[in-house]
Amino acid sequence: MMIDVHGHIGRIVPDRAEFIDVTNLIAKMDAWGIEKTCILPVSEHPEGAYLNANTEDVIAACAHYPDRLIPFCLIDPRFGNRPGMDFSYLLEEYVARGCKGIGELLPKMDFDDPLCINLYKQAGRFSLPVLFDMMNGDTYYGLCDEPGYPRLEKALMTCPDTIFIGHGPSFWAGLHDSPEKGGSVVRLMRKYENLWADTSANSGYKALTKDMSYGIEFLFEFCDRIMFGTDSCKRSDLHIPYKNVEYIRDIEKNKKLPKDKLDKIKHENSIKLLKL
Repeated sequence: MMIDVHGHIGRIVPDRAEFIDVTNLIAKMDAWGIEKTCILPVSEHPEGAYLNANTEDVIAACAHYPDRLIPFCLIDPRFGNRPGMDFSYLLEEYVARGCKGIGELLPKMDFDDPLCINLYKQAGRFSLPVLFDMMNGDTYYGLCDEPGYPRLEKALMTCPDTIFIGHGPSFWAGLHDSPEKGGSVVRLMRKYENLWADTSANSGYKALTKDMSYGIEFLFEFCDRIMFGTDSCKRSDLHIPYKNVEYIRDIEKNKKLPKDKLDKIKHENSIKLLKL
C-alpha cells in the first residue's frame, strides 16, 4: 500500500494539454500502485499563477473519489495583511469539509515572516500539518531562508504544536549543505520533532539519490517522520516510469530498508499524522 502525500490537479504547468483532471490523477495512481493521494491546492498564491487548483477545486475533486483522494486546504499568509489576522473561520470550515493539512504553502516570503508565523500557529491549533515548498531567491515561488535555515528553525521553535512537512529545492539542498553527513536538514530533524519531510519531486529524489547509501541511512533514521510523495505536475506523467515511485519500489524489491520502516514511509506515517 502507498499513500501519496503530495498530489496535484489543475494546470500546474503552462501547457494546457498537461491539465490534470481527476480521471487522469486516478489513472496515474492505478498505474503506480498508489491507493490514496493528498491533493494540495496552490492557486491561492499569486506567485505560481496556477489555474483550477485552489482549495474549492480540490475539495470538489476529492468528492468524486472520497475513498482515494484526500483534500488539503491553502490560505495565503498575506490575506488580511496583519500578523493578528484570524483565520479560524476558514480553518473551521476547511476541517469540517475534510481537509487534512495546509499546503502546498509556497509564497515568496521569509520563512519566519510574522504573517507566516501567524498562519503556522493557527494551523497547529487546528491540528493541520503545514506542507511547505522552500525555494530561496527573489524569483518564482517558495519560502526563503538563509544558510543553516535559521528562519525555519525559528518557526519550529515558535510553533511547537505545528507539524512542518519539508519539501522543495532549498529544503532538500540542506541534506548535503555541510561536510557533515546530513547537513542542516538532519540537524533540524534531530532537534525538532515537529519537522517532517516528504520524498516528492525531483528535489526529493535527487537529494536521496545523490549519495545512495546515505539516502537509505537518512530514511532509516527518520522513518517515523518521512512520507512518500510524487508531486506529479503533468498529465503526460502517466506514460513514464515516475522516478519517485521507482525509487521506493527499488528499496522494497532489494530490501534496502526493513519492511516495518519502509511501511511507515509508504503509508503508516500519513495515516497517523493525517488521522485517516
